[in-house]
Amino acid sequence: MDKIDEQLIAILAENSRISLKDLSQQVNLSSPSTSERLRRLEERKIIRSYTLDLDQRAFGYNLQAIVRIKPLTGMLHRVAQMIQETPECVECDKITGDDCFISRLFIQSLEQLDTITDRWAEHADIHTSIVKSSPILRRLPPLMQPSRGEKI
Repeated sequence: MDKIDEQLIAILAENSRISLKDLSQQVNLSSPSTSERLRRLEERKIIRSYTLDLDQRAFGYNLQAIVRIKPLTGMLHRVAQMIQETPECVECDKITGDDCFISRLFIQSLEQLDTITDRWAEHADIHTSIVKSSPILRRLPPLMQPSRGEKI
């Protein structure tokens, strides 16, 4: 990856619907050159998809919960399956430490959260937290590491 690839990625991270013409202009390349670079980034799986960011509140999901999950002995695969089968679970990471999974749920009510976690609690220890705000939304990490002596 070079600086132009980094610019392309940064621009697409802000607006993945930008036209090829506008994208090309912003990186000072022709449209065919820009298209070829995007194709190579996709082939190398650097760009995996172009996404849509929706406001979950528009669909009645006014609450978010972070749920830490520690499967009971022998229940790891069952718990993983239950998490995958829960449509309100929009993200889940398998982690190290005392818990095994951390999931993010979009929920309409605390009662809905109880229904979900009660079902999981048959097979796991569950700890929940309600998200009050998100001071940092999902964003890209720095694309290139600074060279020696260079400040970030």
